[in-house]
Amino acid sequence: MQSGLGKTEKWILEYETKDPSINPLMGWESSSDTYSELKLEFSSKELAINYAKKKKIDFELVEPKRRKIVKKSYADNFLN
Repeated sequence: MQSGLGKTEKWILEYETKDPSINPLMGWESSSDTYSELKLEFSSKELAINYAKKKKIDFELVEPKRRKIVKKSYADNFLN
């Protein structure tokens, strides 16, 4: 499996689902809140924060985790 870095330079604003319920027919989680389907993308953290403050949206900032890169050689698979 490969972990690519494509589309990782964006900041996303997502709304939390209010009043989630279980659909009695299918058993899926559903909600009448249409904001839960909305995702806004921003090119920088500052733009996302400014937008949330301007629209008076309570937000929680989740910083991306640092990736630990372990450089290995293909030959290491056969040396142990």
